[in-house]
Amino acid sequence: MTKRLSFLKSIFGSFCWPRRGRRKDTQFQAFVKKVIMSHLFKIIMISTISMNAFFMVLWTDYKTRYNLFRLFEVSELIFVSIYSSEFCMKLYVDPISYWKDGYNLLDVVIIIIIFIPYSLRKIKGKHYPYLNIADGVQSLRILKLITYSRGIRTLITAMGQTAYTVASVLILFFVLMYIFAILGFCLFGLPEGGDMNNWGNLALAFFTLFSLATVDGWTDLQEQLDARNLILSRSFTIIFILLASFVFLSMFVGVMIIHTEDSIKKFERELMLERRMNLMEEKQVILKRQQEEVSKLMQTQKDLDHKSFTELVEKFKKTLRHTDPMVLDDFGTSLPFIDIYLSTLDNQDATIYKLQELYYEIVHVLSLMLEDLPQKKQSKSSEKVDEK
Repeated sequence: MTKRLSFLKSIFGSFCWPRRGRRKDTQFQAFVKKVIMSHLFKIIMISTISMNAFFMVLWTDYKTRYNLFRLFEVSELIFVSIYSSEFCMKLYVDPISYWKDGYNLLDVVIIIIIFIPYSLRKIKGKHYPYLNIADGVQSLRILKLITYSRGIRTLITAMGQTAYTVASVLILFFVLMYIFAILGFCLFGLPEGGDMNNWGNLALAFFTLFSLATVDGWTDLQEQLDARNLILSRSFTIIFILLASFVFLSMFVGVMIIHTEDSIKKFERELMLERRMNLMEEKQVILKRQQEEVSKLMQTQKDLDHKSFTELVEKFKKTLRHTDPMVLDDFGTSLPFIDIYLSTLDNQDATIYKLQELYYEIVHVLSLMLEDLPQKKQSKSSEKVDEK
């Protein structure tokens, strides 16, 4: 018994996570995650889904299906292999959080739908009567584009947010149709002289009201009522069309437009935030490299006293790139920059102090010169008087 348990542990040990929740293949997991999140992988998946949809369009033509039978078989194997590989890679990266995403669940449903025709052909045979339905459902494969299109996901999110409001509008619309269906049946569905084809029972009345709500062929329906000289038929039709088509349907469209605009604005804000985050990451990389170069410069200046500072600056300039933006807000908080900046401020303070001392000396000399001016004028005036 113990040997069996040890054997089972050795088999399943590589597939089970440790008790602490740490994985041993973190490097390979990060590599697979990087592949899945790459732009090239998204392009490959979008191209695969688009090609699959195009092949399904060709498959609907019997002559093309007969002439390119082998090509369809090989392409189907390739498409199924790519979809299965995508599912395995995403599940490998995060096997727990994968099932929490609704779009991942949609991919799982699509993969199950893909394998349904193969299972039916193996179990029931090629002449199974419902096999055509399974083949027709394969058109749902194109829904995998939703996972790779943020615009489509935004619209779906908008539709999801409007579910409660739209449900309320539809319930109110159903109540309106129910009232008018009973009223129409009682007015126009009587066996004696009534329109039994359109108002003979409640189901026919609902279908007729739906045609009136969409304003599709309502004139033909009204002509049939006018031919039987039914009272209030025109008032009934006009009031229902005004309420159903111009009020409730317009309300439905308005609700969808409002929530769609909100979702689009939210989508634009997310794009702006994503761009800012990418810009901040690029700035951090550039700042880290420049700070390392500044640190090396200062260390070189300390180690090699015989080199002048201008030579070190010229060497540092060679490490700069033309694509590097001028980033001063974060760079100013680095320790090397603060050290250089404080030493520069000390030298500036000493220079300003010397300039102030020189200014005081100039002012003192000018004051002495101003004091001597009246004495010189008096001496000159007295000399002139003596000469006279």
